[in-house]
Amino acid sequence: MSWAVEEWKEGLSPRVLQKIHELESQVDKLKKERQQRQYQLETLEAALQKQKQKVEDEKNESAILKRENQSLMELCDNLEKAKQKISHDLQVKESQINIQSGQLNSCKKDIERLEQELKR
Repeated sequence: MSWAVEEWKEGLSPRVLQKIHELESQVDKLKKERQQRQYQLETLEAALQKQKQKVEDEKNESAILKRENQSLMELCDNLEKAKQKISHDLQVKESQINIQSGQLNSCKKDIERLEQELKR
């Protein structure tokens, strides 16, 4: 089959044949270079898509972490409010205990005094 491809070159001068050969070599070289660049382009496009997906995944992860962080901050605020309320309630109860303890001591003194009076 290659003889048919070469048939059109019959009768051409050696100089023209040399130029045709150079051009054919250049075409082959350019085809190979184009294939290499096409492969590089496809590789770079695949890498770009992978990076885009990675960025998208990171954005989603970041959004999830932000929501989780917000939720935890709200939980901390609620716990701090509950702690303050419990602390306040504790202070109130301690104050009530101190008052009742004072009343108890006063009652004990009254009882002792009355017992002393009864003994007399």
